[in-house]
Amino acid sequence: MGEDIEKAGYHPADTNGDGKVDDEEKAMYMEFKRKELEDADAMRDAQRNMTWFALFGLLLYPFAVVGANVAGLDKAADILGDMAATYFVSVAAIVAAFFGGQAYSQKK
Repeated sequence: MGEDIEKAGYHPADTNGDGKVDDEEKAMYMEFKRKELEDADAMRDAQRNMTWFALFGLLLYPFAVVGANVAGLDKAADILGDMAATYFVSVAAIVAAFFGGQAYSQKK
């Protein structure tokens, strides 16, 4: 790794700017890259969990309306029914953003 870096002239691991990557700089750079990959993985996991939560909410929403109606909460059932259009569009936007982002990142 060291000889290739010296030939290139610049490497992001060269923190002191001397044109050479010593063992300490190399270790710091590798740790940074490892953390960067872990953070990206955690972000993808969080996005995936958010999307599944949104999809389950989308599927369970009608049951909430029916449950409120069965429980005799007619006003609550009406309010939930009135909110349905906005809720479904919002959840669809969340899911579309996730899948669109995944498709975009796969093309890069």
